[in-house]
Amino acid sequence: MDHSGLQPSPAPSARGRRLLRLVPAVASALCGVLLYVSFPPRPLWWLALPAFAGFAWVLRGRTWKAAFGLGYLFGLGFLLPLLVWTGVEVGPGPWLALVAIEAVFVGLVGVGVAALAKLPAWPVWAAAVWIAGEAARARVPFRGFPWGKIAFGQADGVFLPLAAVGGTPVLGFAVVLCGFGLHEAGRLIAERRRTRTLRRGAAAVALLSVAVPVAGAVAARPLVSDKAEAGTATVAVIQGNVPRAGLEFSAQRRAVLDYHARETLKLAADIKAGKVAKPDYVLWPENSSDIDPFTNSDAAAVIDGAARAVGVPVSVGGVVERGGRLLNEQILWDPAKGPTQTYDKRQVQPFGEYLPLRGLVGAINQNWTSMVRQDFSRGSKPGVFDIDGAKVGLATCYEAAFDWAVRDTVTHGAEMISVPSNNATFDRSEMTYQQLAMSRIRAVEHSRTVTVPVTSGVSAIIMPDGKITQKTGMFVPAYLVQKVPLRMSQTPATKLGILPEIALVLVAAGGLGWAIGSGIRARRPGDA
Repeated sequence: MDHSGLQPSPAPSARGRRLLRLVPAVASALCGVLLYVSFPPRPLWWLALPAFAGFAWVLRGRTWKAAFGLGYLFGLGFLLPLLVWTGVEVGPGPWLALVAIEAVFVGLVGVGVAALAKLPAWPVWAAAVWIAGEAARARVPFRGFPWGKIAFGQADGVFLPLAAVGGTPVLGFAVVLCGFGLHEAGRLIAERRRTRTLRRGAAAVALLSVAVPVAGAVAARPLVSDKAEAGTATVAVIQGNVPRAGLEFSAQRRAVLDYHARETLKLAADIKAGKVAKPDYVLWPENSSDIDPFTNSDAAAVIDGAARAVGVPVSVGGVVERGGRLLNEQILWDPAKGPTQTYDKRQVQPFGEYLPLRGLVGAINQNWTSMVRQDFSRGSKPGVFDIDGAKVGLATCYEAAFDWAVRDTVTHGAEMISVPSNNATFDRSEMTYQQLAMSRIRAVEHSRTVTVPVTSGVSAIIMPDGKITQKTGMFVPAYLVQKVPLRMSQTPATKLGILPEIALVLVAAGGLGWAIGSGIRARRPGDA
């Protein structure tokens, strides 16, 4: 008989045990949502740190099957809200399919993180595994989809200068490492309270995992500069806006062209009136002329009239057909000579500009195939326009998400970068803000001014330090004019290119090899 007066704690009911088993799953999904909230348009970049700390907590001690499931839920929590804009025009089917596929990569990362959790310095190996997962996502399937790289959520964060050190892989690695380091620090604090002992080696790893990324970002600040190295240029960005409804397809296309010409004529009038400085060149967005000006004399006349009125070259986003190939093309239109230089978009968007698996997609929903009647072809050369001695690199819309597509404009001489885009299809969704943040990262990564002319907004001018100096609203006609620095020097990120990413993938592979080898040895008889 118990004479202590204390009643034993009742055993949890079967329902209670089931609910307890759901805690890790719910926590993992919520950590994914927390990571999403850290992304633009919210300037809450620091929420990525507790998101990864929580992700590490739910994965510790899990079997590989449980780790995959928890990682998959983390991916769903993150990517479902982040990519909801992909279903704005065509409904939820493609959005859900895209997220279901992309979350598989996050599930596999979860398996890797769980396997590494018992290694010394595990936050380093685990953060490298996350970057390896991003590297895979950026390449497969269908030439990759890098949207949602951790670096793209850090445009307002303290880690931003690291983009100039090693690009998006190093910036993302620092954020993830810091989050995992916070988890390790919290775990060691809890362990010390229980045991009254502190494992000094593990404590040093936790401290360094948090301190080194922050110190590295502070040390990298001198790499971020707005100083002009090749003079300056006065640039104009045109946002013509788009008609919202009530026009059939060909009339829509003509209206978009007319709107951009009209806003350019307004700029020309304001220049003549002395209200704004005359630019050295004018940048129109992607798809500002979906009517081919090489085969349609009316479209050519509209563009030519706008260029003559403003008196400087205009970069026009056109859809052209040449040699049986449909091209998303930037055309430099000189007021005296007409079209002089072109750039064909190289990274075309699957299911937006070309349709993989057309037969299968059509069998599921015929309306989806009608969205892409003819596939766009890919260009083969980097886009750098030489405009009266100023070198302007071009990365068209979707290309801004791909490291190589922006970098090689700089390695081919670009002194500033333009990211002409067309986000009108995605209405007022967060897509335009997510893409704008990418351009801010690219500005710091390569130490270049970046302009973002968009059909419907948000258009912007971004300095080489990632700060937006001017921007428009959404679905309003507007122009921006500003003198910007032209720069020639290359950051370490530009010089190193893919090497930091390769190094981190090798670190991840080394950690996984170590973990697998340790597991095999532990299972051998007599090795316990």
